[in-house]
Amino acid sequence: MATTLTFLGAAGTVTGSKFLLTVGERRILVDGGMFQGEKELRKLNWADFPVPPDTITDILVTHAHLDHVGYLPVLVKNGFHGPIWCTPHTRDLAFIVLRDAGFLQERDAEDARLGGWSKHDKPKPLFDSQDVEKTLPLITPVDWDRDLELGDDITAVWTRNGHILGSASIRVQTPHGSVLFSGDLGRKEHPVLRARETPAGADVVVVESTYGDREHMDPRNMAHEALADAVRRTINRGGSVLIPAFAVDRTEIVITVLSQMRRDGRIPRTPVYVNSPMAASALDVYKNAVTELREDLDLTDIMGDLQEVRSADDSRELTSGKHGPSIIISSSGMATGGRVLHHLERMLPDPRNAVVLTGYQAVGTRGRALLEGAQRLKMHGRYVGVKAEIVRDEEFSVHADGSELVDWVRDLRPAPGIVYCAHGEAEPAATLAARITEQLGVDAVVPSIGEVVVVEPPSARPAAETLAAAAAAPTTPSVEEAGAADATDSGLETQGSGAGRPVTAMAAVPAQEAATVSLDGLSLTGAQVEADLTPHRDADGSLVLEGTISIRLRGPLP
Repeated sequence: MATTLTFLGAAGTVTGSKFLLTVGERRILVDGGMFQGEKELRKLNWADFPVPPDTITDILVTHAHLDHVGYLPVLVKNGFHGPIWCTPHTRDLAFIVLRDAGFLQERDAEDARLGGWSKHDKPKPLFDSQDVEKTLPLITPVDWDRDLELGDDITAVWTRNGHILGSASIRVQTPHGSVLFSGDLGRKEHPVLRARETPAGADVVVVESTYGDREHMDPRNMAHEALADAVRRTINRGGSVLIPAFAVDRTEIVITVLSQMRRDGRIPRTPVYVNSPMAASALDVYKNAVTELREDLDLTDIMGDLQEVRSADDSRELTSGKHGPSIIISSSGMATGGRVLHHLERMLPDPRNAVVLTGYQAVGTRGRALLEGAQRLKMHGRYVGVKAEIVRDEEFSVHADGSELVDWVRDLRPAPGIVYCAHGEAEPAATLAARITEQLGVDAVVPSIGEVVVVEPPSARPAAETLAAAAAAPTTPSVEEAGAADATDSGLETQGSGAGRPVTAMAAVPAQEAATVSLDGLSLTGAQVEADLTPHRDADGSLVLEGTISIRLRGPLP
């Protein structure tokens, strides 16, 4: 019996975080995120889940962003009924995020039906508000830094990771080994929250790689000057500034930055609106989370006249543009849905306005399209011309950059036996894997969706030298048994591909002279053997190689 880890999302992409731990008869899911962005990814939300949801015993959640909790109502809808474990503030924020998501699912399906832009006669939501209300009672808070006993000698512990309020890294100990999930790692310091902490190390580490191939820019002079400059110029020309922002955490950070700019006299004292019921509700949670906030946080300058737009009627009035020059913060941060779309429809065609992008923009989102210079944007079945100024402020990220990710892995004690770089697009993930292997001497791998790996201590993993010796041991099969070998490309490799792959078994078989073999009356010559095998030890200590072996024969001869 062994513990296995299956990557069901956030592998080769930044969305859809779902990792399945199988421990004997137990199935424990870490995060239940929704895929976002490109259509091919979003279609995965509608596919059958790889295992029956009613066979999952527990779900452990790192934080309350939609790409980590948005799929939970679908699992409940299809039979999951166990506990969903998370920190207290993740629970509070998840209530807000999921209720908003259920409403938007229903509204978007109805808008598509009335607008006629859906390919389906009766478009249906992925889940609805009833599914959400069945999910919420299952969400159960846990204490920070205390082992949660899950039964069957399985424990889990949550440690602050500084990404958003309540966000955590989760370490799971099983009878066969331990695995640490970084969650979305924050930077070493957060503008609003207390600093992240370092969890205990584990045999296997799953680390995010959103910005694995880049370093965050340090401001040359004043912080967030791109935003301040855009605000000054836009207000001076009679326009308004739209800031698409994630409702949870990013809105709070934007408000903090604007407050400091006003105190410093860097921007005019123009009206500031938060037009997102979810963002306004999340702001309430942040205000009450005093023990989790920075001691030096000061929002007094802006909170007194900040205008929170909660009702639909007030939102429509604000969207009409009768408010005059102002700053509008609205979700979603990647412009995938929400009230920000109505603001974009009205504001993009006017060159006096500006749109300031403050966060990561996933491939396939409207935010990414604007970032890449789109001349028109499709919303609600219609194309809208882009005449407004598009500005990017790269200083807002609360994802650790490449060096910060490497440092986090370096600080783990004990050091991991292997690291899987997840939650990143292909290039950032591969770059981070290569850096971890080169700088830390730790095997690092970029997993693929659906890949299954074994969770075990480093001491249980077969040494590369042992496997290589076994693979290269002299064997001289007769032509009748296996054909002559011309296996210059043969070897044993771990599953998948990409920079930073661990060379746990890279055994080149010495080339031999080509010979001829007869197979079903055909004369064939040479053989190319390709192996894709993963080693692990069975319960009785036997070395098992699982995977595929392909033998390619050339012929027939003339």
